[in-house]
Amino acid sequence: MKCFSRYLPYLFRPPGALRSASCHAEADIISTVEFNHTGELLATGDKGGRVVIFQREQESKNQPHRRGEYNVYSTFQSHEPEFDYLKSLEIEEKINKIRWLPQQNAAYFLLSTNDKTVKLWKVSERDKRPEGYNLKDEDGRLRDPSMITMLRVPVLRPMDLMVEATPRRVFANAHTYHINSISVNSDYETYMSADDLRINLWNFEITNQSFNIVDIKPANMEELTEVITAAEFHPHHCNTFVYSSSKGTIRLCDMRTAALCDRHAKFFEEPEDPSNRSFFSEIISSISDVKFSHSGRYIMTRDYLTVKVWDLNMENRPIETYQVHDYLRSKLCSLYENDCIFDKFECVWNGSDSVIMTGSYNNFFRMFDRNTKRDVTLEASRENSKPRAILKPRKVCVGGKRRKDEISVDSLDFSKKILHTAWHPSENIIAVAATNNLYIFQDKVN
Repeated sequence: MKCFSRYLPYLFRPPGALRSASCHAEADIISTVEFNHTGELLATGDKGGRVVIFQREQESKNQPHRRGEYNVYSTFQSHEPEFDYLKSLEIEEKINKIRWLPQQNAAYFLLSTNDKTVKLWKVSERDKRPEGYNLKDEDGRLRDPSMITMLRVPVLRPMDLMVEATPRRVFANAHTYHINSISVNSDYETYMSADDLRINLWNFEITNQSFNIVDIKPANMEELTEVITAAEFHPHHCNTFVYSSSKGTIRLCDMRTAALCDRHAKFFEEPEDPSNRSFFSEIISSISDVKFSHSGRYIMTRDYLTVKVWDLNMENRPIETYQVHDYLRSKLCSLYENDCIFDKFECVWNGSDSVIMTGSYNNFFRMFDRNTKRDVTLEASRENSKPRAILKPRKVCVGGKRRKDEISVDSLDFSKKILHTAWHPSENIIAVAATNNLYIFQDKVN
């Protein structure tokens, strides 16, 4: 894990929209982070419904140390607050997930979703503008036809580069409950959206119709025992997907078997150790994130205390279990009282599936090397993250004597939490969202 303790940080505060100071901080809290398929772009969504896209700088021979810094490329308002008058419900503008589509031409496409509505956005560049219209003047006003005496051929003139974000599709009115996941299929023609009880399959070209592929809603809602927490398509097989539940189980489904995938093809569950059973067992076993490895061979899941790696060919137990913050096991009572026990942490693979990363409290994030079984705890904070500073590993002390470089478990700040992280698809560059700050770390270049 030597290379991971040498990450170099860049810090971004996404540009704030015109808001009053009181709601500014809450609206700026980052709620999702996602690299595109090449890693050249990085998108963040926030609680205020905005999407901020960062673009990586091209390498410069004159300034090799500035290799690959990310700068703001485009900012746009993706979702607005709404009100459902039939149910008397406010619909938040908060962006729950962003997913990029592979680039097919000069433009970029991404999906963004709040609790109810998924939108497909086109992000394109414009550096030329047409001039010399026949029926309009240069300000866009219609000209008097009687004054037009000659035919002009419009020409394209250079202009300052402008990045435009335009909504191409709006996929609405298909979810009764809150959307927690969207996932683009490997056929790039369809995608799925999952809420607490249902998963829908959409075609990118059809906005007014979706197919319900999973429905776990019981006839009597009093019999409800679990909800869907996350869902993702297989990276290579367009017929296969997984979804996780609040009971700590994962179901692998095959759309070739039936139109409604209520019957799973595989069921992954680890039997609980009776000696560890407590009042909090069910809460902390709820899976907050599920991710296929890039190879498609493994599934990674994150629950409250651990990250687990499952082999698709072995359903009865995970092949690897990593303790993220086991020192919190004795603090579950106070974490329950302040609602932190319900926090939903995400997890990510690196490009080669050899290292996994996930967040924790006190702005700590953890990395686990699957080959060497070594792990490291790093901190994303303004104090120790001056540009191009080297991050030092952090350690948490539980009881006994505390060393100089250790932090006591009793002094951890539970209001500072890293829920959302992303890893560049091919390089050692990571993005970490700490409340309303975005940190980008890259491995040290010798």
